[in-house]
Amino acid sequence: MTIQECYTALEGNYQEVLGRLYSESLVRKFVVKFLSDQSYQLLEDSLKAGNYEEAFRAAHTLKGVTQNLSFVKLYQSSNEITEALRTQNVELALQLFPKVEADYTQTVSAIQAFQAEP
Repeated sequence: MTIQECYTALEGNYQEVLGRLYSESLVRKFVVKFLSDQSYQLLEDSLKAGNYEEAFRAAHTLKGVTQNLSFVKLYQSSNEITEALRTQNVELALQLFPKVEADYTQTVSAIQAFQAEP
C-alpha cells in the first residue's frame, strides 16, 4: 500500500497534507507517528469517567492533529464532538462518540495496513 492508498482508505486528503508538509517522507513519518498519539484514548477514557472537561481537551487535540494530517473523515467527527463538548452538550457528545470511534478505527486500520507493507 502506498501512502496515497492509505489516505484513500482512511478518507483523507493526501494532496492537502503534502502541500502542508512538502515531502512524502514527512507525511509518512507523521502518519505512522499518529498511532502513538493518545488523544483518542484519553477522549474515550474521559467520557467513560464523566470527566467532560478532560474529554473536551482530548477531542480538541484529536481534532487538531487530524486536521494537520488531513485525515478528513476523522477530523469531521472529532470536530463535531469537540463542539458538543465545548458547549457542554454531554448527551450529544455521547451520541457522537460511536462515529468518532468508527472513524478512528478506520484510520488506524489504514495506517496499520500501510505500515505492514514492505
